[in-house]
Amino acid sequence: MNDQRLTDKLAARVMGWRLAPGRYIKSSRSWLPRWRFAPLTNIEDAFCLLDAAHPEEYAMRGRGADEFWVRVRLPGGSGEARDRSKPRAIARAVAGAIGIDLEEFV
Repeated sequence: MNDQRLTDKLAARVMGWRLAPGRYIKSSRSWLPRWRFAPLTNIEDAFCLLDAAHPEEYAMRGRGADEFWVRVRLPGGSGEARDRSKPRAIARAVAGAIGIDLEEFV
């Protein structure tokens, strides 16, 4: 539940999509089922989210398979995250950079 709420916030604030029952409405008026956008688990979606955020700078580092670190700097702020999951670290760093309080999603 918390992952879906965070995904919904990221879809709205970064991707510019509106939430509708079971789907996201894109700016082009097309739609995408909610289950198809999973930036916390799908690396392709995580990179789409990062690209859509238009970072001024970002850095990523891994330490084996146990830890992945990401820092994102946007014009309005910056975010940093560590996780065992690469997509989750990217999405959480973007969320922090846009000012989403990640404590409510722990």
